[in-house]
Amino acid sequence: MGVVTRETEITSPLPPTKLFKAFALDFDTLFPKAIPYSITTVELLEGDGGVGSIKKVTFAQGWGLNYLKHRVDKLDQDNLSYAYTVFEGELLKNKYERIRFETKFVATPNGGTICKMTAEYYTIGDVKMVEDQIEAENERRGRGFKAVADYLLANPDA
Repeated sequence: MGVVTRETEITSPLPPTKLFKAFALDFDTLFPKAIPYSITTVELLEGDGGVGSIKKVTFAQGWGLNYLKHRVDKLDQDNLSYAYTVFEGELLKNKYERIRFETKFVATPNGGTICKMTAEYYTIGDVKMVEDQIEAENERRGRGFKAVADYLLANPDA
């Protein structure tokens, strides 16, 4: 097994506390509203939504994925960071044992946010990483982030 790490940064004019709340705490209800063309449902399968909880994300038809299951690894409200591990679903493509995502929301001087996202891909056996696939996944995550941030800008009470 090998581990490949990729880091991405995205900026937003929204404050970090609002983005943390949306992405880490309100994910289950907000994402199906904000990006219904991508995520149709988020089900809590185990736990109370906090660390250790298991969630199933179901994707819209035509998105290229049916579902994934992930475990919440970290919810740090003081430092505005969270992490989760995908352990089941098409995203793993029979190449990855798991993928761990960690996101940190850092305030900018103008009141906005730099969102620092780290993805750790744990490969199965001697599977070689395909850079194009990883970059495509990072781009997809970035588009999803921007779509949710745009939704929050258009719907400040969401």
